[in-house]
Formats: sequence, C-alpha cells, structure tokens
Amino acid sequence: MITETFDNKSKAIIEPRINENAPAVDACILTFSEKIEKFVTENYDCKQIGTFRFATGDTPVYQIDCAGKKIAFYKTYVGAPACVGTVEDSLSIIKTKKYVVFGGAGCLDKEIAHGKVMVPTEAYRDEGTSYHYMPASDYVTVKNSDIVADFMRENGIPYVKGKTWTIDSFYRETVNNFEKHKADGCISVEMECAGLQAMCDFRGLELYTFFTSADLLDAPEWDKRHKDGEIKGTQHDAGHFDIALELAVYAAER
Repeated sequence: MITETFDNKSKAIIEPRINENAPAVDACILTFSEKIEKFVTENYDCKQIGTFRFATGDTPVYQIDCAGKKIAFYKTYVGAPACVGTVEDSLSIIKTKKYVVFGGAGCLDKEIAHGKVMVPTEAYRDEGTSYHYMPASDYVTVKNSDIVADFMRENGIPYVKGKTWTIDSFYRETVNNFEKHKADGCISVEMECAGLQAMCDFRGLELYTFFTSADLLDAPEWDKRHKDGEIKGTQHDAGHFDIALELAVYAAER
C-alpha cells in the first residue's frame, strides 16, 4: 500500500547529484507560470547560471541580484512528482537550502477573495510523492508558515492562513471530498505542497510557500473567477512574483 512506501532502512538506487562547485545563491524561487517567467526575464536583470535538461526540453535557471542577495529563479512543472524532482535536480545546479514556491490554488472558501494570498499551515497528503519521503500521516506541517505570515504582515500584504489539500488529480476533486476537507479547515486545493514539504524535510531544505486564491470550489458550480486572458489576480499575476522575490530576500536574511 502507498501508506507503507516510506523506506529509510535501505539506500536509494538513484540519488540526486550534489555539485559542490555549483554557484551558491541565497535562495531559489520556483514559478509554474510561463507568463511570469517571460515577465521576469524581460523586466529584471537576469543572468542564466544553469540549465535543467529534461526529456521535455531544456529549462534555464536564472540569477537575480536583489538587496545584496543572490536569488535563483526557474519555471517548474505542475504536480508533486515533477515539481519535487526539479528541486532534487537543482542540487546539482545551484547551492542553497531555501526555496520559495508560489502559484495558483483552488479556493475552498467563498469568503476568500479572488487573487488573495493564502499561506498554508498544513498540507493534506492526497497524493503519492510525500509517502516516499516521510511516514504515513494525514497531514504534513508546513513548518515555515509563520515566517511567511510574518513577512506578509510586516509588508502590509493581505493574506489568510489555513490548511491546504494537496491532490494529484484535479478532475477527481469530488463534492464529498471537497466538503470533507473544507470542514477540516482546508482553505485551498493544489498539487504540490505536501510533496514539496515532505521532500524538503527529508533533504534538510527550507520551504517558504504561498498561493494565489484562484478558482472557487465553494459554489453551486465550479467558478474559475476570471475571464479568458485575464492576468491580474491569477497565477500569472506578476505582482506575486514581486512578493516572492521580497520573501526570498526575507528568508535569506534569517
């Protein structure tokens, strides 16, 4: 069974490659949005410091200098297995312990406005990746949530804290499961948080994450809450990259 998968008694057949000569950065930001990647490369002074070489093609890794800190940046993939894999692979490209991950998440509470920042405190493990990095449990604690919330508060950024539901099949977000997780205190649903936190705990990395409140499940019918092509308040909103960059500097200083 998946709940019996975690094994820390034998070695992994393939281990991530750690490159001690990789360029050191103070933190690394991950985005899921090609629009944000395009915005950053066109509007920030970026230099490419590495490349992921995947079967899907090359993915560049950039460095941005901000407030005296070196911040890496790259576009990752949706879904815990692929997203977690890029972080593991990044250990051969850059040297850092701190990762800032942000993106859109479905909203489970109609009182939370579209585009509002959501800070996850715990992630329900309704995916498979996390079970390879930690023993079975319902939730994994997002241990740096208080730090992320402190950053939002100190910078006057409206936010809401709550549990998140990490699932690996968004077409199977059923009504009964939505009601169950909302009743349990989940305010969002997404596809990476539980896997990322479990992997970071296993590897001794620090995760700082927040979501953009996107489509609404807490309605008679699913509501995507934005028009086709709309950017503001969505996962492609470049304003949330600015938040992520300042959060990366904040995390690097701790």
